[in-house]
Amino acid sequence: MKYRLVCKNCSLSFDSWFASSSEFEKLKKKNYLNCHKCNSTKVEKTLMAPKMIKINNHSKIDKEKKELKVIKRKIVEYQNFIKKNFEYVGKNFAYEARSIHYDRKKKKKGIYGTASLKEINELKEEGIETNTIPWIKEKNN
Repeated sequence: MKYRLVCKNCSLSFDSWFASSSEFEKLKKKNYLNCHKCNSTKVEKTLMAPKMIKINNHSKIDKEKKELKVIKRKIVEYQNFIKKNFEYVGKNFAYEARSIHYDRKKKKKGIYGTASLKEINELKEEGIETNTIPWIKEKNN
């Protein structure tokens, strides 16, 4: 515990740390506490206001919620763009990506769908460019 101490001899005020209030009393009785200015053992505890850390959690939480809403809105915008401009292939994404990449005659329209991390890494190793984005499922209620 941190205490504000004052020397009754020279009026010097200083802070000191103790394991507990009883530890302070023990050291005082044995005359182990002394002023580092005048070396007097007439050292007493004074009233000390605890240091309060002001944290306004509500404003921090509100700020984070606003930031998340902005991010969510941007993701939904990307999703809407993708839905309008690309063909949805579902879980066949890796197969469709390969067929577009290797079949020169096939129309190279953009696709989107679902693929595992393993499938994405395999596509990358084959030189097939893919991108991943977070996808927010639409709420039906």
